[in-house]
Amino acid sequence: MSELARHPDPADPLPWLRAICLSLPEVTEKLSHGSPSWFLRRMFASYDHFHHGAEHISVWCAAPPGAQEELVAEDPARFFRPPYVGHRGWLGVVLDGTGDGAADRDELTEILTDAYRTVAPRTLLSRLDGTR
Repeated sequence: MSELARHPDPADPLPWLRAICLSLPEVTEKLSHGSPSWFLRRMFASYDHFHHGAEHISVWCAAPPGAQEELVAEDPARFFRPPYVGHRGWLGVVLDGTGDGAADRDELTEILTDAYRTVAPRTLLSRLDGTR
């Protein structure tokens, strides 16, 4: 696969998300509620393309305790509490933003890796840590 762009194509960030998620150990992709979603036994991230009344293209992902509140308070234009799963601490990340506020590859890779870590068993965490 060619090098991922620094920022996703705001009109179609799915290939970019897919490449990041599927690079993590034992991740599979399935449709869940009509959206591409990534699983490691449990779902840890889901693509939202204007579903559920959303105003943006985004990814919803599991987040470590306190991360959702911290990031939403820090930058509510980029991060949000997604419907349905936000009460469980999941984080919404706007992907169709542009300019300095847009998510970049490193930031989103870190966010998605943290999401993976929240659902991964220890054996896979040690595998992840051994490959990074």
